[in-house]
Amino acid sequence: MKRDTRGFTLVELLIALAIVGALLVIAFAGMRVALAAWRQGEDRAEAHQHVRSIALVLARSMSAAYPYSAPRGLGPTPSLLFGGTATRLEFVTQTAPYPAALPIAFTAVIFEVSEKAERPGLVIRQRVLPNRNPFTDAEVAFNDPTVAELTFSYLDENGAWQDTWDTEQRKTLPRAIRVGVGTRIGGRAETLPPLTVSLRVGTE
Repeated sequence: MKRDTRGFTLVELLIALAIVGALLVIAFAGMRVALAAWRQGEDRAEAHQHVRSIALVLARSMSAAYPYSAPRGLGPTPSLLFGGTATRLEFVTQTAPYPAALPIAFTAVIFEVSEKAERPGLVIRQRVLPNRNPFTDAEVAFNDPTVAELTFSYLDENGAWQDTWDTEQRKTLPRAIRVGVGTRIGGRAETLPPLTVSLRVGTE
């Protein structure tokens, strides 16, 4: 008696291999998409955390702003050491962004974004007080080239936000400062909603 020894034909084997190959291609394509999405999520989380940490450093120093009066230059006439534009802030704080090795009561600080090739991005300058030329002679304490945007606005006594603050005219500190920070890391832009910082000390 003859046994039925029928097996796979070459055509059936090729079809089966083609199906398996197609399934593998689909599986690996899905894995690549998942990995790319995971990397993008990690990059975005890193960029968000970075810009948030910078905003918190700025806010911590601004919240300790102090109405410190002293000569700005070599002259004897004192003035309130505070001034701000939409992209630059200079003030005196009791909490320096980068404290000195020894305890210092007051530090003159400048926040701005520089477009200079040798030091682009966020530049923080500091100078301990008392000192002459507190802002013009302040030294760079920190530079972050990933910061592409830094904006300020100032709350006046009437509750209106101003783009600039000149203490020669107003004679006081603003009631609050609103700061916006934006970074660009690896081609990815990340901008936080503006952060409002109330000044803790009196404005007189």
